[in-house]
Amino acid sequence: MCLLCPTTPLSQSEMNGKYGSSYAQFANNENKFDITMCQAPCRAPCCWLGSMMCLCPVQIYMRHRALNHVHPGSGWSHYICCQGYYGGCCCLQPGNMCESTCPHCCMCLEAFCCTGPAVSATSIIMRNEYGLGLDNDDIRLIRCTNCLMIFALCLSCVARCTECEGDDQVAQVCNILADVVFCCVSGCMTAQTHHEIKLRERINAPERHTMTRA
Repeated sequence: MCLLCPTTPLSQSEMNGKYGSSYAQFANNENKFDITMCQAPCRAPCCWLGSMMCLCPVQIYMRHRALNHVHPGSGWSHYICCQGYYGGCCCLQPGNMCESTCPHCCMCLEAFCCTGPAVSATSIIMRNEYGLGLDNDDIRLIRCTNCLMIFALCLSCVARCTECEGDDQVAQVCNILADVVFCCVSGCMTAQTHHEIKLRERINAPERHTMTRA
């Protein structure tokens, strides 16, 4: 399925909307993550597996890690819902939902109720900080996940509107497949971000000099 998704640059229509516009700013950046999302399972297997098994709790840790990488020692002081990358809805606006007083509770709600945007927001923190663009794997896997989710939704709607024998089972299988792919891709993006944070911290770490007696 992933191989069928093109790696062509993002089209104008894909850059529209809250989700598309958040990635559009990185479309032409030449710098990239040290590893691609497809390389993440082999280069960072523990983080990839851990992210898939405990996807929501890991996002809480990763957001704290990313924020304190960009703003060392800041704790949760720079946290807002999805870091404001996707805007808000009606009365729910990032920065006005008690993030400053209850950042832990807000981040838990974000991780468990808006897992996809939570994963992407943490990745975008690193893209913003270092001007990292989208590679072919990013484009292919994100497109694949979106296509599967839309296809599963369409099948579920068809299954509810028709009385064909077996359509419910087909829709259920497709939903499970879409969920599995979502977890795998989210794990890849989380592992990619975690690897980048560790790499940047090693690069920026102060050198230790040992003194010798003459």
